[in-house]
Amino acid sequence: MIYTINNLLGRMGAGTRNLAWLLFRTTVAAMFATHGYDKLFGENPQRFQASGMTTINIENLVSFPMPLDINALYLAGCIELIVGALIIIGLWTHIAALIAILEMLMAYLIMHLAWFPTLNGGELASLYFFAFLIMFCVGPGEISLDNFFELRRQEKQKKKIEDAGF
Repeated sequence: MIYTINNLLGRMGAGTRNLAWLLFRTTVAAMFATHGYDKLFGENPQRFQASGMTTINIENLVSFPMPLDINALYLAGCIELIVGALIIIGLWTHIAALIAILEMLMAYLIMHLAWFPTLNGGELASLYFFAFLIMFCVGPGEISLDNFFELRRQEKQKKKIEDAGF
């Protein structure tokens, strides 16, 4: 009985897979972009240079001064805003997701380094890391600009082959 119900629900879910993926992708990316917006335009906007986080420290292991006293939080805000916008519209999703993965890895190492994220407030960085890892692996989905441009490219290739007489 439970298997029948599970299979029924699975078939129902399969019909809404594209819409669910679109909602997941856009919601995660929109929340990510709001972090960038807040860093750049919020109550305490980050400046490009000479303030904020001008040195990246990973525990007592690595200390890296930013070149030209650039504020790493300003760069993070730019990445979050731009990458979030690209993923929302589904453009260059694999590249954007990879950049977000790397930023969340750095955020975790710099601010939340511990074995278990709930011990140090690193849950959000961890969740974003894995959400963007899934997006990187799965791609943008059918409802995206990446898919639109890919279909257009395939149509052009098909037309070229037909015009060549094959």
